[in-house]
Amino acid sequence: FFFCFVPCPHTMASRPTVTVYGADGAAGSSSVALPGVFLAPVRPDVVHQVTVALSKNKRQPYSVNKYAGKSCAASSWGTGRAVSRIPRVQGGGTHRSGQGAYGNMCRGGRMFAPTKTWRKWHAKINVTQKRYAACSAIAASGVTPLVMARGHRVEDTPECPLVVDASVESTAKTQKAVDLLRKIGAHADVDKVVASRTMRAGKGKMRNRRFVQRRGPLVIYDKDEGISRAFRNIPGVELAQVDSLSVLQLAPGGHLGRFCVWTQSAFEKLDALYGTPTEASSEKTRHGTPYRMPQLQMANADLSRLINSDEVQSVVNAPKEGTAPKARKANPLKSAKAMDVLNPAAATFKKAATEAQATKKAKAKRVNAMKSTFYKQLIADES
Repeated sequence: FFFCFVPCPHTMASRPTVTVYGADGAAGSSSVALPGVFLAPVRPDVVHQVTVALSKNKRQPYSVNKYAGKSCAASSWGTGRAVSRIPRVQGGGTHRSGQGAYGNMCRGGRMFAPTKTWRKWHAKINVTQKRYAACSAIAASGVTPLVMARGHRVEDTPECPLVVDASVESTAKTQKAVDLLRKIGAHADVDKVVASRTMRAGKGKMRNRRFVQRRGPLVIYDKDEGISRAFRNIPGVELAQVDSLSVLQLAPGGHLGRFCVWTQSAFEKLDALYGTPTEASSEKTRHGTPYRMPQLQMANADLSRLINSDEVQSVVNAPKEGTAPKARKANPLKSAKAMDVLNPAAATFKKAATEAQATKKAKAKRVNAMKSTFYKQLIADES
């Protein structure tokens, strides 16, 4: 299944600016231009592939004991005793003696292909592909239906993407951070996280992973002047520095539409990091070449509108009226006309074959007549 959401540039152009909200939650007089990265194509397939690869890089090696299933002395009885050649426990006087050992099909034996710690645990992913996924995730975070479809509570949020004043980066108290989330309508997502906290199913509850909960807002900042200490203890809220955005935070589980709260300085820095549809990035390079954000393959993704446009309809053929009568297909072995279409030389060959057959029949007739005459003369001479 493949799905590609393409934000329509005409819709985005109707609202090229985003309102900046102050620390009191009120809409300020200033606004910032919408960064070009929000026009990047949304590719769930690329985001999912990058997420799966990056998630492998935090795994810890594991393996079974290399002596598991091999703690007993056993050797094969060899051939000639009408039993399999699996190693068998030595000795006597107990049920264990003579039983098969070591094999994965034996009771108490080792597993098949025992796991080793030198397995290839990590996965490599192209830098450009990671940046493509990050651009897609950022663009999806500005589409309100995708954010709501992911489960975030943004009904009371005034705008998406949500941008707050840069002074929020100097907030150092958690109470002020909670008040800010309430004023901008983002605390409903935190309440969802608190209500979702439940006991983990499985043995992870015994391994310091006792509880699980949903994901809340992602606060993205430029300079940490106390903002990380203010927001870090709020359930479900995560923080990220704009220079090192990760797909694992922008699209947890490979699911697009993370609810992001941007500071003004971080929001304005996106154009320098990822560039615009017409300009390359001024901070990211690849082999010395400035990075360019992924481009839309279609400026207008409305296919029905394209097909029915005057430009297309003026050059396509007019619709054909009615249907041509369907002729019955003739058998060329029975129809000379159909055979002539397939093989124009068929009539000549057929005529030659008919003449050859007639000549053969005439010759046979003459031979038979000569035989009859000779027989009659032979009878007459004898009489």
